[in-house]
Amino acid sequence: MTSPRPPRVFPGAPALVDSLRQGVPVPASGGASPGAVAELTLREFEARYRELLGAFESGVENDRCVQCEECRGCTQCTFCRHSQRLIRCHYCVECVDCSDSSHCQASRGLASCQHCTDARNCTRSSYLVRCANMTQCTYCLGCVGLSHKDFHILNQPYDRSTYFQVSRALLRQLQP
Repeated sequence: MTSPRPPRVFPGAPALVDSLRQGVPVPASGGASPGAVAELTLREFEARYRELLGAFESGVENDRCVQCEECRGCTQCTFCRHSQRLIRCHYCVECVDCSDSSHCQASRGLASCQHCTDARNCTRSSYLVRCANMTQCTYCLGCVGLSHKDFHILNQPYDRSTYFQVSRALLRQLQP
């Protein structure tokens, strides 16, 4: 039997948060000289943070991308089209905020996924269609919140051959 782990404590973190809430100036770090004080209140922190987020989300330049067409804010991607803020993705189309993924379409928030279509917030999964919040799944259609599952439709398991038979018929009806 193991004892519960103590909560993670980051040195100075509670004191920093308390100082910001109380409007107390926070000591500068980084490039400031020792003993210098930065006038950083919680309100100023929040304003600067929102400014940084806005600059990131509105960035249009691609960085080290190859043959990407009409993409914005992508980094180290190849052959992607009509996508935004991808990182190390390849052959993705109409995707947003994905990383380390390939051959995905019309998806958002994927990490290390392949051949996913209309998927949201999925990780390390392949061949998902209209799925959300999936982790390490393959061949799923219309599923939500599953982990380590294969051959599911609407969160229900199917054997491999039945999955392909049912999914083909459904996908034909879903396409315009």
